[in-house]
Amino acid sequence: MDGHVRRLLNRVSIALAAVATAAMLHLFRHSSSYCIVGGSGSPTYSSLSLAPFPRTSCDAASRRVVDPDLRLAKLRASRRWRRRGAALSSSTLAPLRRLRVLGESSRVLCVAAGAGLVADALHAAGVGDVTAVDLVDFPPLVRRADAHNLPFFDGAFDVVLSDDPGALTGALFPSRFATEIERTVRRGGAIAIAVDRHVGLSNVDHLFRKSRIVKVTNATLDGSIVNIVILRSYRTKTNPH
Repeated sequence: MDGHVRRLLNRVSIALAAVATAAMLHLFRHSSSYCIVGGSGSPTYSSLSLAPFPRTSCDAASRRVVDPDLRLAKLRASRRWRRRGAALSSSTLAPLRRLRVLGESSRVLCVAAGAGLVADALHAAGVGDVTAVDLVDFPPLVRRADAHNLPFFDGAFDVVLSDDPGALTGALFPSRFATEIERTVRRGGAIAIAVDRHVGLSNVDHLFRKSRIVKVTNATLDGSIVNIVILRSYRTKTNPH
């Protein structure tokens, strides 16, 4: 009886060892089919994968990283970038200059900046001190920050801009969004924000409790007409004059 048990255990052990060996060989073959280290030490593909996401660390390491400056140069060369930049210059930057709140030495914050088009337009207009933020960073123009909790001191900027028509109404907490913008702009500074045409000015005025609407212009951004609302920050709703 003991002899039969021993033989059975030996057969089970041999079978398990064979399964483990086969699994190891499969893993080695599977890894080598996706990534081979070349002579330069960088991984290269031995076969192409159509998977939308990397399935191994080699897949991720082999992806080409686009240089931020080259990506920005490609955006600047696009017709959409130039057309939107021209629209913002005439509808937003020019009125701010006429109000004498925007100059070459102004400190400007761009909120919900996307790829940084409005920041690029400001640089092109000669404004040197421009900070652009969004939930997702987009180097080299845009850094990561939450507009509901901006990492800047009170009154740190002369002008705060947002060229995204959905930034205010689409914010998780619109009142908090407006409060943070007003907190970071100096007394007497300006706020310029794009809103959809169906958004009433009374709604904008209600959200910005420490600023007053001084000018509204129209702009065509990406084929849609939006309102550019410009406010002056007075820390109070009373008329300063």
